[in-house]
Amino acid sequence: METTQTTFDDLVQLMRRLRSPDGCPWDREQTYASLAPMLLEEAYEAFEAVEEARQNRPAELRGELGDLLFQIVFYAQVAEERGDFTIYDVMEAIHSKMVRRHPHVFGTACADDTAEVLRNWEAIKAEEKRAAGKDKEAQETSLLDGVSLKVPALMEAHQLTTKAARVGFDWEHVDQVFDKLHEELNELRAAIKEREASDEAKQLRVREETGDVLFAVANIARHLKVEPEAALKLTNSKFRRRFRYIEQRLNVQGKPLDAATLDEMEELWQEAKKASDEIIQT
Repeated sequence: METTQTTFDDLVQLMRRLRSPDGCPWDREQTYASLAPMLLEEAYEAFEAVEEARQNRPAELRGELGDLLFQIVFYAQVAEERGDFTIYDVMEAIHSKMVRRHPHVFGTACADDTAEVLRNWEAIKAEEKRAAGKDKEAQETSLLDGVSLKVPALMEAHQLTTKAARVGFDWEHVDQVFDKLHEELNELRAAIKEREASDEAKQLRVREETGDVLFAVANIARHLKVEPEAALKLTNSKFRRRFRYIEQRLNVQGKPLDAATLDEMEELWQEAKKASDEIIQT
């Protein structure tokens, strides 16, 4: 049985049909602003599906990438109707940028490792600004301005330190970051000891020191080439499963959750942990 291969243009034409006068009323009503939350939601769902793909379950990621691609085509169609740009302008711009920023692939430059590739990347970006007459703007902006303030804080920390590391502002080895983590933990302990419930300044210091600990952990993850947001999502999922096990076992025993002792819940937690470990090993 022959199958027809769907092309990118098929998707573009589908979107145009949905936005046409005899298309879908809901699709026709959408704007840049109304689409923004959906774009973010689809990006996060694709992000979460990456873990499924890593465990040899790629179907979920395939579907979520399709949803994300549809949002991009949707935005481009709205832009075309406004006279701003088309999806083909988007494709041309990213194609040109990738060729320009990979001179070690498409040109005569050399880059022997990833670190050199990233340094070249930042240098090319700076040169692009100068060529566009944005020298003054470049002087007034920071290397870190490219990291969005709207991403989750853990992801932001990872991206900030990744950019700083590209220009050499980084620890040489992960052991040094562990030393920094211990330092930050000691400072947090000291801040907790000094804290007084009525003293807002000392409460603020505890919050800041807690942030410093999390920032150090994000740096450890970066050095280990672990995406911290994905790692924490994995742990959150594990916590949900194990806590649900506690709830289910207590329910079988006819005991409300708030009537169980900490020791009873800890025993069930260890059961859940052992069960999940056995699944991983099989």
